[in-house]
Amino acid sequence: MSTQIETKCLHAGYEPGNGEPRQLPIWQSTTWKYATSDDMGALFDLEAEGYFYTRLQNPTNDMAAKKIAALEGGYAGMLTSSGQAANFFAVFNICEAGDHFIASSSIYGGTYNLFMVTMAKMGIECTFVDQTLPEEELAKYFKPNTKAVFGETITNPTCSVLDIEKFVRLAHSHGVPLIVDNTFATPVNCRPIEWGADIVTHSTTKYIDGHAVSVGGAIVDSGNFDWMAHAETFPGLTTPDESYHGIVYAEKFGKGAYITKATAQLMRDFGCIQSPQNAFYVNTGLESLHVRIQRHCENALAVATFLKGHEKVAWVHYPDLPDDEYHELAKKYLPKGSSGVLCFAVKGGRDKSIEFMDKLKLATIATHVADARTCLLHPASHTHRQLSEQQLIEAGISPDLIRYSVGLENADDLIADLAQGLDVI
Repeated sequence: MSTQIETKCLHAGYEPGNGEPRQLPIWQSTTWKYATSDDMGALFDLEAEGYFYTRLQNPTNDMAAKKIAALEGGYAGMLTSSGQAANFFAVFNICEAGDHFIASSSIYGGTYNLFMVTMAKMGIECTFVDQTLPEEELAKYFKPNTKAVFGETITNPTCSVLDIEKFVRLAHSHGVPLIVDNTFATPVNCRPIEWGADIVTHSTTKYIDGHAVSVGGAIVDSGNFDWMAHAETFPGLTTPDESYHGIVYAEKFGKGAYITKATAQLMRDFGCIQSPQNAFYVNTGLESLHVRIQRHCENALAVATFLKGHEKVAWVHYPDLPDDEYHELAKKYLPKGSSGVLCFAVKGGRDKSIEFMDKLKLATIATHVADARTCLLHPASHTHRQLSEQQLIEAGISPDLIRYSVGLENADDLIADLAQGLDVI
């Protein structure tokens, strides 16, 4: 098969045999039949491959996950019920009570809250850092019990670009993996594993689905991190799991250890599986991802350029603008374009930004982002409203920031809508 990503979008993951359905089937079944008790027992002991209960695995999900893993250049992948579940599993698979990890402070507000509040209640500490700091400053935040580093390729909603190689060096020099949420960039525009990242996550709800019809998440493991070389740091992968008769994941499953543990332990116990129906939607969305992302980027650059030149606009952040502070990093990591998401503010502060949003007729105020239709929101009032003023500042979110997700409409129509909204404030 061709190694080109456009072809993988259509053909990776599911390979039908002679006389089998051309489109990925939906295995809409909770359970599978086996001839003998021993057949079923081998599955529960992780001694055989197969399916027995959709709370853990389902063929539709696995084939969609296999396609995402192929697009990311990873070894193995899994789907989860949401992007939040994917980020939780990605970290919790290698952290437990008493452990510590590091995350960029610029990440999505829901993830920030997950790490800061909910995981803290589980005894896992997260230190949030300014991702623009030099390496020697960032190195000071590592502790003896640090188990991972987390960041977003393109931050939500501030549109900052992560210096992946810098964080790879930091993580690996301290013997821990780098986890990168690649939701906004998608594997079409950036593949963090090629830059040295170890684990990649996605909210498949966004561009991968592309049509706002299915909530879901994904985790892809590169298979490159050597867990046994850091055996004392990651006992969950390198010591016997008594719930599976003493299996040592890193020894038994090698490159597949991380995803196998996440499935066998976390999906078994938390049950955050994506429905097979939603996995079908995800696979359908992936088939056009490469075409849609190109149009999203073209439209977003046109919109950002218009806003940049408007007298009523206070500022615009979009990495593909030549004068954006992240443009050089975008050229390095995102040469095909960043995404369809940008942020800006109108002059007059927070109240004027909200007034302007209410005047738009084509763009919809919605919690969602990154799909076929243009939408926008005010993070300080919506997605990040649980954060304090100080936390907003630390995350780089000003009170007047508007997140604008450019869809697949005609760019001239979107600009006309923005223009009329600006004219009446």
